[in-house]
Amino acid sequence: MDILIIGIISYLMGSIPFGLILTKIFLKKDIRDIGSGNIGATNVLRAGNKTVGYITLSLDILKAVIPVIIVKIYYADYLYLASLCAFIGHVFPVWLKFKGGKGVATYVGILFAINIYFGIVFALSWFVIFAITKFSSLSSLIASVSVPVYLLVTGQFKDIFFFIIMFVLIFFTHRENIKRLKNKEETKTKIY
Repeated sequence: MDILIIGIISYLMGSIPFGLILTKIFLKKDIRDIGSGNIGATNVLRAGNKTVGYITLSLDILKAVIPVIIVKIYYADYLYLASLCAFIGHVFPVWLKFKGGKGVATYVGILFAINIYFGIVFALSWFVIFAITKFSSLSSLIASVSVPVYLLVTGQFKDIFFFIIMFVLIFFTHRENIKRLKNKEETKTKIY
């Protein structure tokens, strides 16, 4: 029974569409009609209000941190289940006909909640690649693969399979971005 409750609660927490809610409240716009149509923080930044974009980013991170930390403390055996369900909730939210965000901010929350060093590896990789290219999507892809690479290099093989799965999922959610990057049509992002 615990496994079912943990999975459902983590999924529902992850599925809260903060990008959509905040843009409707503060910008009187539907984020799905702007830019890529994605509900995530990067597209909210494109909506023209950096404050709303950063609040979306923070809440998308937090909605993963909360269930994952609680499960880590009380039900450690289900840590990766809670993490995966929170991520899937963001990418496939039941409230929006399963059309959600790309999961990067939620994954950042998962990483920091599991192990702060994993979060730092991701964040450093993301900022280095973004400083060079200004492509949020490319930064996210490389940062996502940097975590399993870090685990390989440091000999932490125990849980590497989960992080490889997460990279594959993020690769999947960025498939359109990958096409645009390949065709040199991807939009650069201004984060400040």
